Amino acid sequence: MTRTALYLHSSAGRYGADRQLHAIATGLDPDRWRALVVLPEEGELAEDLRGDGVEVLVRPLAVLRRSIMSPAGVGRVAAAWAADAGGLGRLARARDVALVHTNTSVTLGGAAAARVAGVPHVWHVREIYTGFERWWPGYRRLLLTADALPCVSRATWVQFEGAPEASMLPDGLAIDPQRAERAAARAALGVPQDAVVVAVLGRISGWKGQDVLVRALGHGPLAARGDVVALVAGEPWRGEERHLRELHEIAAGLGVGGRVVHCGFRPDVDTVYGAADVVVVPSKQPDPFPNAALEAAAAGCCVVASAHGGLPEMLRDGETGVLVPPGDPAALAAALGDLVDDPARRDALGAAAREDVRRRFSTRLMLDRIQGLYDHLARR
Repeated sequence: MTRTALYLHSSAGRYGADRQLHAIATGLDPDRWRALVVLPEEGELAEDLRGDGVEVLVRPLAVLRRSIMSPAGVGRVAAAWAADAGGLGRLARARDVALVHTNTSVTLGGAAAARVAGVPHVWHVREIYTGFERWWPGYRRLLLTADALPCVSRATWVQFEGAPEASMLPDGLAIDPQRAERAAARAALGVPQDAVVVAVLGRISGWKGQDVLVRALGHGPLAARGDVVALVAGEPWRGEERHLRELHEIAAGLGVGGRVVHCGFRPDVDTVYGAADVVVVPSKQPDPFPNAALEAAAAGCCVVASAHGGLPEMLRDGETGVLVPPGDPAALAAALGDLVDDPARRDALGAAAREDVRRRFSTRLMLDRIQGLYDHLARR
């Protein structure tokens, strides 16, 4: 018998959590589970899912954002959450849903919808709540109302240590990343053929650390290296465009504006990987399990990343990548300085990373674990 799982997700782009939802919804065993997805807006994810035969409904969803973590902001979200509960619960009952899977822990409404429908609730935790200590005790209690809390890394799981609902379930490779031919990739992105290209991919925000890379260009061994170029791939959230402006202002202030190339969001990440000599993941706050690092490593890129969050679980320092202190432009510059003139070491690190992460973080393994969890909950 095929059961229906209702998925709630916080966005409709093609970033990490979006790709993971796509991988889950399109990878289910059709003899066991089918996906019904609710998104808060139209977008690339909705198009991709529909193109692969997954039913997608678009309706407002209550989603916590960093920018609204204030009493007034939380009040607005709470009102939207209350409106969510009845509508989503009725939808779940009408479509004979067997399980509700909320794909990020900042997406609300799933818990109440599952309760209304009388079905289990899976609340996927892809976030680390550093900086929100004021709100965390209450929000943790809310999350623990779920029947299951799969956490994408140990760094994420420790927020719930001792709670039987929580378990570690790392993401799998949502795409099969490769590296495009170098010269063609650089021509497509407008970066010099003879440059040493250091790429950073992901949503441009105040905590993802793109500014750390830009500042590193003006530090230590990189300051005089006009041939070292930062390639920034990604866009900010709507309404947070200031983060991109600030990057350009920092670069101009350091005199490295000509060494920073912003190529916007690129769905063809293979082109970015092909152009890059090194990929950095310089998150300033603990990053739960960044797909940018996972995919770059799987593509065979040399990855330099912050030594916190889920990154040390993904990369072994000096073996499959290089880990540096977070938020430290000088340390990042020193690590990159050791790599820019050592292509053999870059290649060795990239090759080791490719073999390691493809073995440990396959999509098939992730899907088997997810569906095993669903089957267990459905039998209860």
